[in-house]
Amino acid sequence: MLDELLGRAELKERIDELEEEKHHLERQRNAEKERRAEAATERQNAEERANRLEDRIEALEDRVERLQDDDDDIDFRGVETLGGKRLDAVLARLESVETEPEGALTAMVADDLPDAIHSGFADHASLVARASPCLVMTDDAGLISAALVPPNPPESFVTWDDGFEFEAGWFRPEGNFALALVRSDLFALGEYKGRDRQSVSGFESDVKGDHSKGGFSQARFERRRDAQIDEHLERCREDIENRDAERLYVVGQRTLLSEFRQEADRTKPVDATGAPADALDDAFHEFWTTRLYRI
Repeated sequence: MLDELLGRAELKERIDELEEEKHHLERQRNAEKERRAEAATERQNAEERANRLEDRIEALEDRVERLQDDDDDIDFRGVETLGGKRLDAVLARLESVETEPEGALTAMVADDLPDAIHSGFADHASLVARASPCLVMTDDAGLISAALVPPNPPESFVTWDDGFEFEAGWFRPEGNFALALVRSDLFALGEYKGRDRQSVSGFESDVKGDHSKGGFSQARFERRRDAQIDEHLERCREDIENRDAERLYVVGQRTLLSEFRQEADRTKPVDATGAPADALDDAFHEFWTTRLYRI
């Protein structure tokens, strides 16, 4: 009765309404946070899947190109990844080929196909374009017809001779060089003399992974993660700059390789993970492999 006389009853009802509205807004805010966290996690998972499937995109694009060019009946006779003794055997076989003068065509093709490729491979020249950048070889009798994608390719050239022209250093590790493995949370650097590793160093960084539910916002999470990756890459650059070998190959996470293309002689995406030294061994093996296309 006294509350009604003083007008406090109405105020208490208003307070209760506002409290209920506040609780409702808090539930909406929490639901929105949860939705954003789940969406961010889904996006990060999608990005990882996209990176894993990126290599398959090239194959699908090649298939579309064949359909557009009405080349459905022309395809590689086989595709193989070469390394170790198998690579040595294939190179030795190619090196043993002897022809008449100017009977063997060797060409490093990177961009537009030179006329010699069209004349040497005829209607199969489109396969050379699909395999490029590559080192292609064929003879005037058509007994040998193949493309190789070496890990350390030379500049573009075309030559006809009495045998195939290539150097072992395009396919095998030779001389002094450094190999750096760069991922967003891992770095390893090895210095080599041929296949023999002379030294190895590396580190792992505490870079945040998927955004968990709750906690700070997605935007703040991404800013913090980007800052951690930038700090990690700066440490990578410092170690790379302090290497002894002049020649440098950088491998690792595809999205980070562009950061090192200016100083690297060659870059290549690889999937090596684990402890720095072990991951570097896997990266070394994956880098020094050659893709063979039988045309």
